[in-house]
Amino acid sequence: MITSVIDAAAEDLKEQVLRRELKPDTPLTEAKVAERYDIARATAKAAIERLVSEKVLVRRNHKTARVVRLGPEDVRDIYRTRAYLESEVLRRLALIKRVPDASRVANAEIAALWETGSFDVVEPDMRFHTALIDALGSPRTSAMYRSLAFEVKLCMSQLQGSQRLSPEIIVAEHALLLDLIEAGESVRVATLLQEHLSRARELLAGDLGGTPGAEAFVPSSALAARRAQAG
Repeated sequence: MITSVIDAAAEDLKEQVLRRELKPDTPLTEAKVAERYDIARATAKAAIERLVSEKVLVRRNHKTARVVRLGPEDVRDIYRTRAYLESEVLRRLALIKRVPDASRVANAEIAALWETGSFDVVEPDMRFHTALIDALGSPRTSAMYRSLAFEVKLCMSQLQGSQRLSPEIIVAEHALLLDLIEAGESVRVATLLQEHLSRARELLAGDLGGTPGAEAFVPSSALAARRAQAG
């Protein structure tokens, strides 16, 4: 019972961080968490420690835990780590031409949201990529990817708020990634993934006070091809 209470409190706090209801650097004390959820301080402490271990909160020199604040170099490290893992997975999926249905469904959801003018695509975007990772059938690879999941979602939620990365681009590049996997184009799919993630990485780094790299301004080759076909 105590574990479920800890999990529930921790998950709710994570969602508040992702929705930016809890801003970066917001302090979270045991007393505050205990009062918020009407739980014992020991339970609140366990929830906080879990979030520190998951990098949702940071604690320096035994001081009060605070909501993590990601800077430009944090984002670059997260996205480069993500790219190393995902590019190899997509290359291997292309070698066996395995396209998960869950990725197609998630991309269709993003397209539907875009048609309504919504930029709220973090959840289906993560499901698109996670389904690709899981399609490899390696529990350890999936576990490694999920260890990055919160930080990736936090990066994406921060970029989403700026409305600089169009879901139209996301949909076009996702669709081409799946087409390349299905066609067995292992080199091209890895190259497109790098373009896809590098643009988001540098746009976000710029939004967080860094100087965006040239990748932020590279036109989407997938979107250009899609518009040419439509025209």
